[in-house]
Amino acid sequence: MAQTHEQPAGHRPDAVPHGHGLRLDRWDPDQESHVEAWWRGRADPDFLRWNTPLTPDIDLAGARAAMVRQLAQAADGTCAPFRIADAQSGTTLGHVGINVIDRVFRSARVGYWVLPEARGRRVATRALALATDWTFAELGLYRLELGHALGHEVSCRVAQTCGFPYEGTLRGAMFEAGRQNAFRDVHLHARLATDPGAADGA
Repeated sequence: MAQTHEQPAGHRPDAVPHGHGLRLDRWDPDQESHVEAWWRGRADPDFLRWNTPLTPDIDLAGARAAMVRQLAQAADGTCAPFRIADAQSGTTLGHVGINVIDRVFRSARVGYWVLPEARGRRVATRALALATDWTFAELGLYRLELGHALGHEVSCRVAQTCGFPYEGTLRGAMFEAGRQNAFRDVHLHARLATDPGAADGA
């Protein structure tokens, strides 16, 4: 799909989304704590069960390089990566990113992960609700897609809670766990700017 880097009126690229007890801050590859959190999150076995990165972050140097690459994409306007942080302590809890931003069709995809010690606290649900509201308000997009591997019931519940109804199954749309030569099906969810918001308690 065609893309352009024009910013819609009212877009504030430096605005920090906050609410639901969270802040969505920027990742900083010069901060060791950020790099370490990024590496732990993407090296976690549960993350790798459901995601197969094109370039695995095998060490801290690889994690820093991945962060730098993503920040370069953010500067181009094709993604908006956020560090999920506790609003009071500033502790890193995970990541949520608005990816494949298409200004022409006013669409994007959202993805997220949560550190092991932050699970069970509705961090993903709260962060997704916050990032979704920010995306529609600040980027002026109309459609936000969320895809997860078939069988990932937790992610399915997060999507439904945040107002992303199930739209269908995409056959062979993502890599199998740990393999780039085999594929698995994906559940597609999406939310439109005109859809109802997240359920109460998100």
